[in-house]
Amino acid sequence: MGETAYGGRAGGQGVAVSTPASEDPDAEIGAVRGAVQALCARFPGEYWRHLDRERAYPSQFVAALTEAGFLAALIPEEYGGSGLSLRAAAAIMEEIHACGCNGAACHAQMYTMGTLLRHGSAEQKSHFLPRIARGELRLQAFGVTEPASGTDTLSLRTTATREGDHYIVNGQKIWTSRAEHSDLMLLLARTTPREQVARRTDGLSVFILDMRLAQGTGMSINPIRTMMNHATTEVFFDDLRVPAENLIGEEGKGFRYILSGMNAERILIAAECVGDARWFIAKASAYGKERVVFGRPIGQNQGVQFPIARAYTQMCAAELMVREAAGLYDSLRDCAAQANMAKLIAADASWEAADMCVQTHGGFGFAEEFDIERKFRETRLYQVAPISTNLILSYIAEHVLGLPRSY
Repeated sequence: MGETAYGGRAGGQGVAVSTPASEDPDAEIGAVRGAVQALCARFPGEYWRHLDRERAYPSQFVAALTEAGFLAALIPEEYGGSGLSLRAAAAIMEEIHACGCNGAACHAQMYTMGTLLRHGSAEQKSHFLPRIARGELRLQAFGVTEPASGTDTLSLRTTATREGDHYIVNGQKIWTSRAEHSDLMLLLARTTPREQVARRTDGLSVFILDMRLAQGTGMSINPIRTMMNHATTEVFFDDLRVPAENLIGEEGKGFRYILSGMNAERILIAAECVGDARWFIAKASAYGKERVVFGRPIGQNQGVQFPIARAYTQMCAAELMVREAAGLYDSLRDCAAQANMAKLIAADASWEAADMCVQTHGGFGFAEEFDIERKFRETRLYQVAPISTNLILSYIAEHVLGLPRSY
């Protein structure tokens, strides 16, 4: 399942849609947006349709992002990265999706940086980060979710038992995307039995797992075919030996370490959803002007105009929420509520825009060559991943509004 070299305009975008946040006053972020747009123009809709049919990984696209330094956006300059803010990283992901491309193939390399950068040792950072920044290593797999626990992370069953200078890992992870295309995994495992800890959040630890060494020596990967080309898998661990030096931070404190990564994940994926919404709105707006039925452009009809205008308004609100959440993250302030709300309203905005775009195009919305059905399937994922919208609502109810815990 190889790739074909492509050139030309990005996947079928009709007209540019500018919004308050995408017209960023920050010159650096504006330059980043322009550079991303230029890169994405080399990967048009035909490229993504080919990969979608074959369920193939976008190696050329990921390589181009790596070479341009975009996947090293959050790695400090001292380690060979770009040293950008999360706000800039969010702009990168938004533009990728607004151009009709898909950043899900590599976005974990950004949001996993929070755990390593904030809690990794000096030795770990100097060993891994320069090689990740150069593209020699890919850190794109995040081993957290399990079949029995789902999003109930504190109930995970994968264990890591200390034996001398190694930990022995046993268990299973599921929905571990990009495991087949990553060199490293950020792995969360239980190092102290749940019944022996004082608090539910204790006893979990984070490891940097070198999957190149683990394959065939205690780890196996099975791909899971899904409704979109997402390269997701289930991973099995059977007495896998992980060097103790690969433990991030202190043993048993891993859950709080990954929270910063999870907040970054929500913000970046929210930005991707905003980009998807921009793409759908651009497609629908262009088609509304071009498509003539009963002697007039369909976009002249309020029944077509109003859904597009509503989708645009929802997208603008989501963009501003993403900006607020990213700003809090960059200033090292608590952003859990804002990150979750950004993900919620951005996922809703992209899904509403997707549905609107299909409706605007009618039968053509289902035609593969228009790219709408592909993007429709891709953006649907974010109603349930990386966290369900229902769980976000429960979080807001409990932690923001002070209502009784529902689960």
